Amino acid sequence: MTDTTETLYGIVDCKRNPLADLGFRAQCKSELDRDGALTLENFLVDGAIDTIRDEGLEHQHLAYFTSDSHNIYLKPDDPELPPTHPRNRKVTSSKGCITDDQIPQGSALRALYYARAFQDFLCAILDITDVYEYADPLSSINLHYADEGQELGWHFDNSSFAITLMIQRPERGGTFEYVKDVRNADNGEMNYQLTEQVLNGKTPTKTLAMDAGALVLFRGRNSIHRVTPVAGGHTRILAVLAYNTKPGVSLSESARRTFYGRLG
Repeated sequence: MTDTTETLYGIVDCKRNPLADLGFRAQCKSELDRDGALTLENFLVDGAIDTIRDEGLEHQHLAYFTSDSHNIYLKPDDPELPPTHPRNRKVTSSKGCITDDQIPQGSALRALYYARAFQDFLCAILDITDVYEYADPLSSINLHYADEGQELGWHFDNSSFAITLMIQRPERGGTFEYVKDVRNADNGEMNYQLTEQVLNGKTPTKTLAMDAGALVLFRGRNSIHRVTPVAGGHTRILAVLAYNTKPGVSLSESARRTFYGRLG
């Protein structure tokens, strides 16, 4: 691991994003706690955006594309409830993905993911002790692709936080929408009434505007969210940096088969 910020120069705009600065960390943590989301525009320098985008386009042919109908909890349906109940209602998600083992060893994504200065910043604003890579060879760093018509349907995350980098915006669409704190999963408060209103389009949503190079931290366990269908000829390319709060954790075999089409 890298113990200083040196590796981040040439990748992160460290003047706009002084990751070790206590005031900057406090400001970021306050925004994340207040809004459930933090967007840092101009996080990556232009050169890093260009090289990551070029790598992504070069390896796009390796992507595993899926189109799934699923409920918003990403779990098997509850047979005791009707198909029209929010617990069982179906939405559609479609995207392509390349996995950690397909990311070049010299990629700026890999340097950023393992940089101690970046990990310390994440721990400070997420209020956690440490972060660890996935134990399986696929899940730590992913690149997601969405072409015209592809989308992510409404859903809740199983993990408590997600870290993404916008690499290439689409021409139109591909908007990240969310409603904060719809449920409290830890207390078993599912709030099906509000959930149904969201699914019916009767609840105002917040959006996250992300230009290329933006870093986004999002707490999606209790905040329902989606990405609207992409339109136009530009592929939406998003990097996902996935960590665990404990060492030795692998994504489940069923999830790997679903998301990646293979186990390793």
